[in-house]
Amino acid sequence: MPSAIAIRQIDGKPGQVYYPLEKISLPEPQPKDNEVVITISAAALNHRDLFIRQHLYPGTTFGVPLLADGCGVVTSTGSSSTAQKWKGKRVVINPGSGWKDDPEGPEGEKGYLILGGTKMNPSGTLGEYMIADAGELEEAPEHLSDVEAASVPLCGLTAWRAVMTKSGQAKQGRNIFVTGIGGGVAIMALLFAAAAGANVYVSSGSEEKLQKAKELGAVGGINYKEADWDKKLLGMLPKDRPYLDAIIDGAGGDIVKRSLKVLKAGGVIVSYGMTVSPKMDWLMGVVLKNIELKGSTMGSRKEFADMIEFVRSKNIKPVISRSIQGLDIEALDGLFEDMKKGSQFGKLAVELKAGGSSKL
Repeated sequence: MPSAIAIRQIDGKPGQVYYPLEKISLPEPQPKDNEVVITISAAALNHRDLFIRQHLYPGTTFGVPLLADGCGVVTSTGSSSTAQKWKGKRVVINPGSGWKDDPEGPEGEKGYLILGGTKMNPSGTLGEYMIADAGELEEAPEHLSDVEAASVPLCGLTAWRAVMTKSGQAKQGRNIFVTGIGGGVAIMALLFAAAAGANVYVSSGSEEKLQKAKELGAVGGINYKEADWDKKLLGMLPKDRPYLDAIIDGAGGDIVKRSLKVLKAGGVIVSYGMTVSPKMDWLMGVVLKNIELKGSTMGSRKEFADMIEFVRSKNIKPVISRSIQGLDIEALDGLFEDMKKGSQFGKLAVELKAGGSSKL
């Protein structure tokens, strides 16, 4: 029978437990009229998958395949003409449903339902196949390998909305600062902003990661472990535009305080995560400077299509930190350990089908 990887329940409190991985059997696929069966060739991890194993993510459950990122080939379909047109095509899957095109947020009554490991959505990409609605697919960009294509959807969508929709500053000559370079979202934010013509600056606690970011197009980088990094960042900015237009942040912490020195009046902080702390101080100084703070999570079906087209037209490639072969639990645990340590630069991926169109 076809297999997938899920988490197995053990006793433990949220944040203290670490659910083990287990291989589960999938039933033979039976797609409904407008559904397709995708033979998964590659899948990729995101931080939410680590949070699920720690029971720190809403709706965490058992027996549902993990992961929201995937690439594969449509091998069978339901009876609708919309579904049948996808037969034989290599596709990437929209990582969530319930959000069509409203720029403010999901329209669905149940909210936004992300793939992988929760009660909200019974499907995930870490298996030999998955069933998806035909309306949630995009053709995988031709210049990407299976592993690369699988590594784009969730982090690409999150970065796209944060940079292109929310910041409004991904334009020629604008200055954008991306914090915590090394994770998938931050790297995609760098690639998108640079491809749009912005000057991109980054932060990391690792000099090696800062150097790699510069090789990807960052104009400059600062080490956030240095006490006066905001002052150093200010000194890197061009003389004819000596301020930041936007900050794309996934950490939280003291970013609002630091923004006072480097953001222009009316500048924007886009927060897509808060890995340092679930709280941030909001200071009167940023109010007086008319600075905006905008939350940003995932994105709509329209934004997903726009993002994939941008990746295709600009020949953008995600960075792969490391990939493994097959549904091997010990090897998968190794990828999760990389994520725990924060040692990766780029995406952590799984190649389920050796060969094919993978170029790695």
